[in-house]
This record gives sequence, C-alpha cells and structure tokens, in this order.
Amino acid sequence: MKSHRAHPLSARPALALALLFTTLALAPTASHAQKTPARPDPEIVEEMDEYATLTVFDPLEPLNRLTFKFNDGLYDYVLRPISKGYTKVVPEPVRGGLSNFFENIKFPIRFVNSVLQFKFKRAGQETGKFFVNTIGGLGGFIKLSDEVPSLADIPREDTGQTIGRWGIGAGPYLVLPILGPGSLRDTVGLVGDYYLNPLVWNDTKDLLNNWETSLAIDTLNVVNETPNLLRTYDAPRQNAIDPYLSVRNAYLQYREAEVKK
Repeated sequence: MKSHRAHPLSARPALALALLFTTLALAPTASHAQKTPARPDPEIVEEMDEYATLTVFDPLEPLNRLTFKFNDGLYDYVLRPISKGYTKVVPEPVRGGLSNFFENIKFPIRFVNSVLQFKFKRAGQETGKFFVNTIGGLGGFIKLSDEVPSLADIPREDTGQTIGRWGIGAGPYLVLPILGPGSLRDTVGLVGDYYLNPLVWNDTKDLLNNWETSLAIDTLNVVNETPNLLRTYDAPRQNAIDPYLSVRNAYLQYREAEVKK
C-alpha cells in the first residue's frame, strides 16, 4: 500500500486546533522526552538546493525567532514522544492507508486550485485520481492511482500557490505558533484551504453528528501525519549553524518551487 508524503512544513487551521487539543491532553506524559535526530529527506533537500537563491523578507524576525523557539520545544518534548508512541502502536500499512484516505478526501482543495490556476489538464487528472482511488481503492485507503502513469505524482495545488500564480508575492515571513513556518500569502491561503476541506462543510459535520467526532477525526489526521512532518521539518536543521535561518530559507525555497510547478 502506497502512501503520499505529507505536504512539507504546512498544515490546516482545523488541524491546528486538533493538534493543540492533542498537545494539551498528552503533554504531561512527554515532559522528559529527548530530542531524536531524523534523517533528511533527499528529495526535499535536492529540491530546496535547486532554488538556493531567494529574496527573503523577514521584518518580524525577533518575534519569529521567539515563536520558532517555542515551537521547537513543543515539537521536541511533546510531538516527538507522541509520534514515536503512535508509530510503535499503529502498523505502517494502517498509517499509510489513513494518509491516503485524508489526501483523497481533500480532493476539492487540489481540484479548485488547479482550475483557478487555469491548469485544466491537472484538474482533470485530479478528478480521475479521485474516482480511481475512491471507487477502486476502498474509499481512498488504497492509492491505486499510483499504478496509472498519467495519475501518479501529480503536483498538489493549494490556495497559497494559486495566489502566488496570480502574481502576488509571499509577503513577510511568519512563524505561526504550533503551525510553524509560513508567509502572509500562505497564511491567507490556509483560510481558502480550510473552506475547501470537505471535513469542515456543514453537511459533513451533520453526517459526523457532533463536534467531538469531527475533532477526533482531525486529531487522527494530525497524529498520523506528524512523523512525516517532523522528518521534513528536521531536514534543513541537520548540522545547521542557525536552525532558524535554515528552516526559513528551506520553507521559502520550497514554496517558491511549488508555485512555479
């Protein structure tokens, strides 16, 4: 069973709430955790190197550094222990299936943004991918589209990328509490992604019956993706003299690359 790689260094507002809920609930058990180094993802590092030259606008650097330090502590002493415990309890095939399911259900985000960028061929590919995985892949748990050459490895579009394609710059760099690195453009984009996510639509909430169930599903999504997100977050920090600068530049380079795809 194939699973997708989590979108690097990014998240959704609804997931932030779920992550905060999980953190507050489990933090007392993680107070003595130690930092665990992770191996950089070669594909991410290679892609970042390709966009090594980038103009950085970081007028809020002092505040961003404080938030970065807070997030670092949260990731190292809370999320890593949770992630390690989760991966020990939940087998990789199950984690992969859940990743596939959540990627599949967020089809509207990718489809709408492909259309808004006038990438109609990609929008058609996303539609085909959704139907193949939903019908033939048990609701998206099995990513059958990877076996179809025209549907495999389709670049994922989001609202932040759409705004960038429309010619609007990234704006000031921002480090958001819990969510991590971002920009003004991508923060606005998160709002668009939030409302395009079927899990927050009223009909879906009615189907889920209550907010507790909805929150539980969001929390599962966050916890399931945390191992991948931490690996990606750690890649630019390995052996870095200034981890803040490394993560900042890596994020901005990656997002610039995504906009240009």
